[in-house]
Amino acid sequence: MSNSQAKSSAVSSVHLHAESPMEQKASGRRARKARETRIRLFRAALQLFADRGFPNVTIEDITDAADVGKGTFFNYFESKEHVLGVMTEVQLGHVGEAMQAAHSGKRSIHSILHHLFLQLAQEPGRSPHLARTFVASFLASDVVRGTIQLRLSEGRDAVSKIFSDGQGRGEIDSKLDTAELAMQMQQTLLGTLMLWSLNGEPELATRIEESFRLFWRAIAAPGREQKA
Repeated sequence: MSNSQAKSSAVSSVHLHAESPMEQKASGRRARKARETRIRLFRAALQLFADRGFPNVTIEDITDAADVGKGTFFNYFESKEHVLGVMTEVQLGHVGEAMQAAHSGKRSIHSILHHLFLQLAQEPGRSPHLARTFVASFLASDVVRGTIQLRLSEGRDAVSKIFSDGQGRGEIDSKLDTAELAMQMQQTLLGTLMLWSLNGEPELATRIEESFRLFWRAIAAPGREQKA
């Protein structure tokens, strides 16, 4: 075979395997539908966990509420416990938005962190049942625990960048280690959530506000503490 024939054959092979614009559009629709189905299952499960308590919800309950076939569930999740892993993805999305807001410089770090505290408590704080389930899911299995540990680590990396921006702006004490601050923030949020889940009193929003006020006073640059 001549060089020109070999090149022609190679080009033809590439064209045979390349997706047409219509095929690419179809692939995009399938991927989008899969994401939507996964989130629908997650939302349905979350509401059921909040209403009935985790042990009282079956996979069939979840698929019925999400209006999908029971077999569809296992296309996305291995078990009920794995559904809760999606919550950490949602939380990471909130952290990412906060990080972008910090980089933009349009809002104070105090305002960004305050809003982030409230957002991170919103999903697991739908009910004391759900909050307990979320915290307990950390111990559900090695796979679930590994996934949550990874997401928590990614969250700390992102939050530490927010603290760095705050130090650069003079809002956060520059002597503090940002990685340690990120760990303390997670401990503050998870501890608040766990204690509130025991009896649900007072309202979680009140608990979060108190926790954020104390956390801010501990990290604020000298002279910025009273902003809380």
